[in-house]
Amino acid sequence: MRVAVVTSDVPFVTGGHLTIAQCLKLALQESGHEADIVLTPQNRFGHQLRAYLANRFYDLTEDGFGRKIQQVISLRFPSFAVRHPAHVSWLNHRLREYYDLWDMLYSQLSWKGKIKETFRRSMIHKLDAHLLKHNVNKVFAQSQTIQERLLRWGKIPSKVLYPPPPQRAYYTEGYEDFIFAVSRLQKLKRLNLLVEAFKYVKNKILKAYIIGEGPEEQALKNMIFDNNLEKRVILLGRTDEKTVLNHFARCRAVFFAPLREDYGFVTGEAFTSRKAVITTKDSGGPSELVQDGISGFIVSSDPHKIAEKFDSLAEDRSKAEKMGKHGFEFMSKITWEDTVHRLLLKQS
Repeated sequence: MRVAVVTSDVPFVTGGHLTIAQCLKLALQESGHEADIVLTPQNRFGHQLRAYLANRFYDLTEDGFGRKIQQVISLRFPSFAVRHPAHVSWLNHRLREYYDLWDMLYSQLSWKGKIKETFRRSMIHKLDAHLLKHNVNKVFAQSQTIQERLLRWGKIPSKVLYPPPPQRAYYTEGYEDFIFAVSRLQKLKRLNLLVEAFKYVKNKILKAYIIGEGPEEQALKNMIFDNNLEKRVILLGRTDEKTVLNHFARCRAVFFAPLREDYGFVTGEAFTSRKAVITTKDSGGPSELVQDGISGFIVSSDPHKIAEKFDSLAEDRSKAEKMGKHGFEFMSKITWEDTVHRLLLKQS
């Protein structure tokens, strides 16, 4: 089959959906199909309706050589607006500011902004519901969190299909005395919880390494400095894949506790590296994958509680190793081969 993997994009912003698109393209090719990624416009906030129109009129029935494209797999808003007779949406998320993050947005608006954005939100809700019910043949949600949002806002049925970890050379080298975190440094990723937790970690040998860059970098640096944690919490900035995999391979455990995350690859990458994951009850996708007390810990977003779990693993290397093994066994069952099989429609 010739399959187009479609996802929306904005300039100079890289998100997890692009990683999923690249991984899906590779998995399709490894399964013997022709595949390519098609990036459609999303537009900046406030201009999304134009992007929906642009996606709607995007012709994906043929490739550049006039050959038929047999199927489209779309990943996020508004790419599920593209028209194709064989269209599956493997949904990453809709415009979160108009859904689960609406309360945050609304509280920051002026009275005029509240009127304007309430109208826009209503329009987007109607568009999304129509497109996901009538423009696609099948909807898969990348987590239960996304599935629940689809039902809550739009009563849109879907099946859960977790993305496997990216096809990287994961390995395990040991369980050294550090907690590892890798993420964009944004507020919703909540790396501040990791820094705050280290104020209460009793084990003085344990450290934390954070890989990533983003708008919260200076705030995190300030927090680390203000609490005299410079030697215990280390920001490594942006690094290459080899360095990321090396930290997965050597860490005692991984911390990943974003706020109501759609899915998040970090948990799967940690498990594939045989590492336990510490997450929180309000983290969404990550808390679906972690079995509390078995493959990691699910705690409240209280730095004291997080610190207790850090100390627990710091004092018992064998516990960390055992949890990592359970995580590995769980994640081994989620494969790209099965994912491709489920996403492809049977051709008549």
